[in-house]
Amino acid sequence: MAAQSLLPIDDSFNVARRFAADSATHPEIRLPLLRTVRGQRMVFDQRYRQIGDRDLHLDMFLPPAGRSNGLGILLIHGGAWASGNKSHSYPLANLLAQRGYAVFMPEFRLSPEAEYPAGLIDVNAAILWVKQRGAEFGLRPGGLALGGDSSGGQMAALLAYSAVRGPFAPQPGGDTRVRALIDLDGVLDMTDPLALHHEDAARAASPFARWVGGDFATQAARWRAASAATYVDARSPPTLILGSGHARFTAGRGAVQAALDRHGIRNRFVKLDGAPHTFWLYDPYLPRVATEIDRFLRER
Repeated sequence: MAAQSLLPIDDSFNVARRFAADSATHPEIRLPLLRTVRGQRMVFDQRYRQIGDRDLHLDMFLPPAGRSNGLGILLIHGGAWASGNKSHSYPLANLLAQRGYAVFMPEFRLSPEAEYPAGLIDVNAAILWVKQRGAEFGLRPGGLALGGDSSGGQMAALLAYSAVRGPFAPQPGGDTRVRALIDLDGVLDMTDPLALHHEDAARAASPFARWVGGDFATQAARWRAASAATYVDARSPPTLILGSGHARFTAGRGAVQAALDRHGIRNRFVKLDGAPHTFWLYDPYLPRVATEIDRFLRER
């Protein structure tokens, strides 16, 4: 068997570094401890896709036997499209599993390895992998939601809204539609003036520009195609947006929610005033995030 090629790694976004920076201005935050309950199950590094000699894996946090609510959520980690790790979602996944959810966290190709749209195609492949095995994980038909944080929230929104049109499908005919979208401080429209101010002004230093292969002036079509707002229509899923109060991280939210309202699609925005951008990583914000997600996904 041939050895796998060495992969380029960007470790600039990690929990320890982020906590050190955030705790200076947010003394209330604490790193959460993962406390499991009896019968809770965790499964790691399940291969969901092969690309040549490259294996892609996902981790699962599953509820105790007999306590499944029939719903699941696939979480996309953040890290400016270039960094981060699926393990960053473990604290949130742990709380959701204890509420009866099957939670799936995929690795995917980041920009140092492969630029847009490679990571999106990977995540859609993970959605199909989970759907094909849904009964094994206690999911009822149509029970899988999609969520993500920061750049992962941007990716989740893009995939959730574009599922019917399928521009990022890993295979023809694959149904990647989801029950709901959960966006944790992820930009909804990369062409919104607020997003352009922060993501385009830096030009070559912009993580998004590196991901899509250029700044807005040279890659306007890609910026639009990589914006969730481009795809909102009557078939879009119910949407929960949790924001830190820093408007730049949910740029485009107003227009997206207005479009969802016009189509009669359930949506909610929860603003965590005063919270750091990566609020989902920390107590005391983490339990509220899990509660808001649980409440929204149980509603009809």
